Amino acid sequence: MLGQSFDIQSLLLTMKRIFVFLISILLVQIGVAQKEVVVKKKDRKKDVLLQTSMGDILIRLSDSTPLHRDNFLKLVKQGYYDSVLFHRVINNFMIQAGDPNSKNAAAGQPLGNGGPGYTVPAEIRATLFHKKGVIAAARQGDDVNPMKESSGSQFYITQGKIFSDAGLDSLETYRMKGRKIPADQREIYKTIGGTPHLDQNYTVFGEVIKGFDVIDKIASVATSNAQDRDRPLENVMILKTKLVKRKKK
Repeated sequence: MLGQSFDIQSLLLTMKRIFVFLISILLVQIGVAQKEVVVKKKDRKKDVLLQTSMGDILIRLSDSTPLHRDNFLKLVKQGYYDSVLFHRVINNFMIQAGDPNSKNAAAGQPLGNGGPGYTVPAEIRATLFHKKGVIAAARQGDDVNPMKESSGSQFYITQGKIFSDAGLDSLETYRMKGRKIPADQREIYKTIGGTPHLDQNYTVFGEVIKGFDVIDKIASVATSNAQDRDRPLENVMILKTKLVKRKKK
């Protein structure tokens, strides 16, 4: 009986060692899979292609906002945005995406609270403003986020509208609390259009250089008025994102 007990204990010890060994291998594999993606110098010279279910959008990131630029590049290289939905769409305003919870989200599910678990310090620049086609970082409101820190992953692309001088004057007086829009920016808002009341409140970190028609198509889809307000009734998805060689002008 003693010999049999010893054999069982020996067998159990061997099995325990094998189990620990297999777990160690698994943890190493997970660690390799989750290895931090590195943004290289050459990545910063590339553009970002968003391949959406309604067409392609080509984006050029700004070197004036290096924290946001590198964060976006990192997420693109990770494939973070692949299969993410445009979960908030408002015609003549903007289209928003970047919530990882939107992947495989059920119809009618409210979205907009997901992210990678960190924020990005604000990089608000006077020279970067909300003309049509810029990409900017979404964020929580000033009441809980007085430093205007950006969401780690959620972004929006502006559509906006074309303004008259009277319309811009009205915005300055009533919505922008007297802050004046620079003359050169006024001209752009009067020709290309945009969303000037967002200026100096959100970090703009790049702009669309191709695919303005896709912005308009996405912005015009039917959206919900229920608890998932402004979510497209039919999913509009970012199928894949990738870095592409920047073409010379």
